[in-house]
Amino acid sequence: MSHISRIQTKIKERKYLIQALEDLGYHFEEGAQTVRGYGGQKSSVEIVIKLPLSYDIGLRATPDGYEVVADWFGVRGTTSKQFVNQLSQRYAYHAARAEMEAQGFTLTEEVEEKGEIRLVLRRMA
Repeated sequence: MSHISRIQTKIKERKYLIQALEDLGYHFEEGAQTVRGYGGQKSSVEIVIKLPLSYDIGLRATPDGYEVVADWFGVRGTTSKQFVNQLSQRYAYHAARAEMEAQGFTLTEEVEEKGEIRLVLRRMA
């Protein structure tokens, strides 16, 4: 019985994904990688996060966006829900900010409270 699960995300842009992983302080490796799981199970991924005393967390590109691949029974320090929520929030931050800056907006204020991020942007006419 496989313990490795896949969670589909709405993450599509690799550069914002990488920025989100860096923001969260994860050390990761890119390229053809393998996620380890219970009983020697392995799954191919493109990005792997190796956690101390834990199974790995991997990310694999699909036509619908990146999926998170891991054996959550052996992942220590985070849960699948917590990991995906934090990663999605940081990804959305970078994607939204880049899109707004491409439209001529500049960031004037950034407020983080209660797990929410509020960006105040301004565009001069």
